[in-house]
Amino acid sequence: MSRLGYYIKSKNFRITMLAAIGTSIAVLLIAYFSLAYYTRHGSGVPVPALKGLSVDKAMAKLQEQGFRVQIDSVYIQDQEPGTVLEQDPDAGTNVKQGRTIYLTVVTRVAPDVSLPDLEQSTYREAIATLANYGLRVSDTSYVSDIARDRILAVKFNGQALKPGDKLPKGSSISLVLGDGAGESEQDIPDLINQDLDAARFAIRGAGFTLGTVTYEGSITDSASLIVSGQSPMRSDSLTKASIGTRINITVTQGKKTIDEQQQPARPQTEPQP
Repeated sequence: MSRLGYYIKSKNFRITMLAAIGTSIAVLLIAYFSLAYYTRHGSGVPVPALKGLSVDKAMAKLQEQGFRVQIDSVYIQDQEPGTVLEQDPDAGTNVKQGRTIYLTVVTRVAPDVSLPDLEQSTYREAIATLANYGLRVSDTSYVSDIARDRILAVKFNGQALKPGDKLPKGSSISLVLGDGAGESEQDIPDLINQDLDAARFAIRGAGFTLGTVTYEGSITDSASLIVSGQSPMRSDSLTKASIGTRINITVTQGKKTIDEQQQPARPQTEPQP
């Protein structure tokens, strides 16, 4: 047997190994208890319960106990603005003084949302769609129209809205619906020289349906389009059409012009001799 083998089996080797293991365990225990003492493990100040308090009261409590505060905000409908919604760490957690406590507070300012397209939606469909956008319906009104319970117009504070208009989330709007008892015929609106949005509104308001929109000429700005033609067109022999009739329009690039009859007359000058 080699010298190494005799040494491994000797009493001195066993004593040396036990001493090394004991020393390692002692070092680990000293490090553990030293770290616990340094960090004051298991000690601290309990975090107060802050949910439901106003943000001012919550901040005063935390600062009184030596905590720092960081606030995040979120808008929630039907929640009192300025109220603490969440806290981190939770109430009762022991933490050291000087630690940052994170609060989620209901904001006082509602974010803007875009009005969805409700054209020809039923009342129930409109209610569901508006709820998904965080909007409410305050009241409804009915006008004579063959389409019963169909959305004909949307208003906010008395002003007509169009899809895409911005509103504060949680706003209450009013809906204009058809009563299903409209006349079988309505006057054909004169759309010539109207801008495209105004023409659409006039067609819907009269109980007709927008048909084909034909773009004539070079279009460089879709926000500046005027109606240059329509079919059917109001004339001396044709003034009315059935509810729901499709009105086709032709639009061109340009701005609304002033009717020549509305222009002031030019002063006439006497001929020169």
